[in-house]
Amino acid sequence: MEILFLKMLLLLAGCLIGLFYHLSHLCVGEKRTDQNKPNFIVILADDVGWGDLGANWAETKDTPNLDQMAAEGMRFVDFHSAASTCSPSRASLLTGRLGIRNGVTHNFAVTSVGGLPLNETTLAEVLKEAGYITGVIGKWHLGHSGLYHPNFRGFDYYFGIPYSHDMGCTDTPGYNLPPCPACPRHAAATSSPGRDCYTKVALPLLENLTIIQQPVNLTGLAAEYAEKATQFIQHASESGRPFFLYLALAHMHVPLVFAQPPSSSSSPGPYRASLREMDALVGRIKDKVDGCGKENTFLWFTGDNGPWAQKCELAGSVGPFSGAWQRQRGGSAAKQTTWEGGHRVPALAYWPGRIPANVTSAALLSATDIFPTLVSLAKASLPPNRRFDGSDVSEILFGQSHQGLKTLFHPNSGAAGKDGEIKALRLAQYKAFYTTGGAKACDGSIGLEEHHQPPLIFNLHHDVQEQVPLDVKAGEYRAVLPAITRALTDFLQDIASDNISTADYSHDPAVTPCCNPQHIVCRCQANQEGVG
Repeated sequence: MEILFLKMLLLLAGCLIGLFYHLSHLCVGEKRTDQNKPNFIVILADDVGWGDLGANWAETKDTPNLDQMAAEGMRFVDFHSAASTCSPSRASLLTGRLGIRNGVTHNFAVTSVGGLPLNETTLAEVLKEAGYITGVIGKWHLGHSGLYHPNFRGFDYYFGIPYSHDMGCTDTPGYNLPPCPACPRHAAATSSPGRDCYTKVALPLLENLTIIQQPVNLTGLAAEYAEKATQFIQHASESGRPFFLYLALAHMHVPLVFAQPPSSSSSPGPYRASLREMDALVGRIKDKVDGCGKENTFLWFTGDNGPWAQKCELAGSVGPFSGAWQRQRGGSAAKQTTWEGGHRVPALAYWPGRIPANVTSAALLSATDIFPTLVSLAKASLPPNRRFDGSDVSEILFGQSHQGLKTLFHPNSGAAGKDGEIKALRLAQYKAFYTTGGAKACDGSIGLEEHHQPPLIFNLHHDVQEQVPLDVKAGEYRAVLPAITRALTDFLQDIASDNISTADYSHDPAVTPCCNPQHIVCRCQANQEGVG
């Protein structure tokens, strides 16, 4: 009964927020009661490559808005996602803890009963307690059933898809490899054409606890996300309270779908067109920030992991981080792997007047740093009785320091080894692998899992391609190996004495979001039913 009552309260709150969203898009009514607490916007792109930004890679010409943000803010060239696949990366961003601590070691499914463990505290919960209005727009993928829903994880407002947008059929299937069909219209067509395509349940779009579209119209999704994001900023700016907006984009994950498909053979291909659409969406958010008190709003753009190489021309660019040692042995060295292309991602920080403009930082940083940094800037406190993998990097952001992390630990993310275990790490410029393996590549190859004792060690200052490991007999190798061994040992001892969580990865078809179980693929009209 208590949970039902709480759901009713959240639905009422969502309706009230919706009313506010019809206000003017001008920020003339902006008022602040606490100028000491900045607003935060974290934009997380999906499967974006380090080389997809023109500011990072001169070959890219499709991101003028992001490139402008880099020119007006700080660009990080050695920034890393906390995992190389969706759910673990997002869980770490929102908790400041790697999956080996927070329990999220691989992706959740449409039928997953659980999600991010309930004893883990999210960034939204901390900031909400500190007086912030909190919202998440876009992909969640941290559990959608019961109390795992974002409305119960610290977010006042939610608008988006509960998991990846390839995890359900739509009437606008877009570009994918292999191609997936549209949602079937009759029962005889529901058999799956392949393991990569979902045809039995349509992809839902939720606003708070209510499914408002099933299947979602993907061609208009980017515009809806932009509209909801700007409305959230508008409402929060008028409230007198600081806000936290977590905008988790569908771009650049397949299927690639856009409002205006390429009109001629001279138009850019699907990936470049989608990249341009993402860039325009981010530009619209930045424009809104610039018009609504940019001097007190911190905008952070990054990605959840590297490109999904098996999607061939529908995948992004890793830039120079090719993982050549692995590629020579088969398989991809991008998403799902612990090679640089799997976790080195674009990262931009924008806060006029606070973050210096046109600065490129080579500091070693991680998405786990976002949690403690924002908590510190909000003058809030980290949750007690647990340890964090990230650090407060505000001094780097404000140009007061250039010293990043000394060590960084990369969890197995699907290509090789047990999910979530630490078998690769960074120590200064050195990258060590105790386990290697390649994810499925465009050519269909998969790199075999290999174990290395002693580890492979690359010097990234001289070999960003990770092509030639140091000779185990060389003085450089012998000099750095003891420090690498000690760093990993110390980390694992720290884990052993920490409060760690275990995620529930059990399945039950009954938790599948479905607004109309009587209709094939749960198809329904807007604004009819709550989450199943």
